[in-house]
Amino acid sequence: MNKPVKQHLIDPEICIRCYTCESVCPINAIHHDDNNVVVDAETCNFCMDCIAPCPTGSIDEWRLVETPYTLAEQFGWGELPKQAEVATPDEDAGLEALDEAMAQLLAEAHRGGGGKPKAPLSASKPSINLYNLGKPAVATVQGNYRLTSAGSDSDVRHIILDFGMTPFPVLEGQSIGIIPPGVDAEGKRYLPRLYSVSSPRDGERPNFNNLSLTVKREPGGLCSNYVCDLKMGDKVEVTGPFGATFLLPSDPQAKLLMICTGTGSAPFRGFTMRRQRENPGLTGRLMLYFGARSPEDLPYFGPLNKVPDRFLRKYFAFSRLKDTPKNYVQDQLRANRDEVAALLQDPDGYIYICGLKAMESGVEEALSDIARGVGLEWTGIRNAMRESGRYHVETY
Repeated sequence: MNKPVKQHLIDPEICIRCYTCESVCPINAIHHDDNNVVVDAETCNFCMDCIAPCPTGSIDEWRLVETPYTLAEQFGWGELPKQAEVATPDEDAGLEALDEAMAQLLAEAHRGGGGKPKAPLSASKPSINLYNLGKPAVATVQGNYRLTSAGSDSDVRHIILDFGMTPFPVLEGQSIGIIPPGVDAEGKRYLPRLYSVSSPRDGERPNFNNLSLTVKREPGGLCSNYVCDLKMGDKVEVTGPFGATFLLPSDPQAKLLMICTGTGSAPFRGFTMRRQRENPGLTGRLMLYFGARSPEDLPYFGPLNKVPDRFLRKYFAFSRLKDTPKNYVQDQLRANRDEVAALLQDPDGYIYICGLKAMESGVEEALSDIARGVGLEWTGIRNAMRESGRYHVETY
């Protein structure tokens, strides 16, 4: 009988194929094929450098095995295998020591703590990885519209993609991959870049097989410049859809606290449009905290202001207004602490955070302060919400 070993794995259902883990691994232990991203058990030394950068928590998976799963086996997975029964001798102190070391490393490395995210219990079942690098879907550009003002140095675009007769089912909160044309310095095709879908499941236009993206042009950005320069009629290769946890609850009683910056607004546009189409008379269930440098830099500022406050309560935080103190989303959360504190204690309350990773710590501190102000401990609340699929973070 082989001595049991701990094997590091990646959950193929949660992984969004952003390839971040592969790019940060210092010993080249992570690999991908057209279908999956996997960890080589013979190379991995449990350094944990890949844990914190993972935006979904899919990298934080482990199995106790007598014989490690091969790369070929992992490439073929659609879901993780269950933990098999493995004999663990009482005298195997080395394995226990490894577990303790891992627990300590994970506690330090994993963002937010408290385990991996879970989908809302009432969320619809998502389709995952229907189209991959080897067999992408081909979409046609239906529209490309600038969202930020012409005078802003932030060029954010609303891109509409039509899939024609190709089935491409997506849910609000999921992402797709765009494959930029060309090859890298090694002659390999570029890997897809991930973008959150900003339209609801029944399409940018109801009952049409299309979707929209919210894309910011990044200086020197290979894919963002490609996408932002697309013209109507252009063909685009698409992978996905990806994402199995950052999903909209189907329960109409759910109260959503949505916190975002910049293009992090994309999934929340989809959430709001879905709710409007399903329950146009809904009141007091949606709250949006949206941060940007100024109104000119805030995507969808005009359309958002047309959504009735009774349907969506909106709190804008602008950090670069002339002759005005800097204001961030965490400041707006504190300014409305009573409303936020009530949601933290509501079993129907959900929290979604999306945008730049720099916002995450400030939001965490604000929520901790608000909880403390009503005699509660934020870490326990957050972990309980995550366990029940009511707390979600997607930052980059």
